[in-house]
Amino acid sequence: MSAEMDKVRIVLINTTHPGNIGAAARAMKNMGLSRLYLVEPLDFPSDRARWRAANAADLLDKAVVVNSLDEAIADCGLVIGTSARQRRIPSPMLTPKSCGLKVVDEMERHQVALLFGREARGLKNEELLLCHYHLQIPASEDYTSLNLAMAVQIVAYEIRQAYLDRSEPGTVRDAWDQEFATSQEVQHLFSHLEQTLVDLDFHDPDNPRQLMTRLRRMLNRIRLDKMEAAILRGFLTAVGKKIRR
Repeated sequence: MSAEMDKVRIVLINTTHPGNIGAAARAMKNMGLSRLYLVEPLDFPSDRARWRAANAADLLDKAVVVNSLDEAIADCGLVIGTSARQRRIPSPMLTPKSCGLKVVDEMERHQVALLFGREARGLKNEELLLCHYHLQIPASEDYTSLNLAMAVQIVAYEIRQAYLDRSEPGTVRDAWDQEFATSQEVQHLFSHLEQTLVDLDFHDPDNPRQLMTRLRRMLNRIRLDKMEAAILRGFLTAVGKKIRR
């Protein structure tokens, strides 16, 4: 198992059935992934999860259980959320194959998180707004709902294939002069931006419409690096000082 692959985490949110956690762990280990994060699982630890995990029970032993999605992705520079349906305000979309390529291209530089939602309802809109990309598995229109562990297996397989293909001689990867901002850094910038817009009387929290949703999508689409995020925070601070004068 490579050190690079250790920068990729699978995040399961509010999982209802412990068997799905175990099966997801097994799918991960099959494809060389080892970092499992669980956001408020309904039933964990669980004997049923260990039974379904089979020889991947070690992934359950070191699974990180957290109380919020923000905590699970705070240090991640790339966050991808799975969604079976388009949302009212669409975000950049990835297929499983392009997701694998994107993850492998970036996992050397920073932590990567792949989010999987609840068995019955998937990810909430506000959770998807924390993602740089949405991933959609092109299932049949007659039945688009996939079992949670099966979805993890498909995505993990494409990451594995992209990793193996990248090992071939002559592979060229994207380069950037700065690390990308983490999810937590972008969240701080977004909060700073929102407060500045309120102070300028440009944004009314009581009648927000879709302003902040669209601005959040824009920031995620741009993929700010750490330097750019710091420059924008400095600019907002200067604006705030000007307002107070």
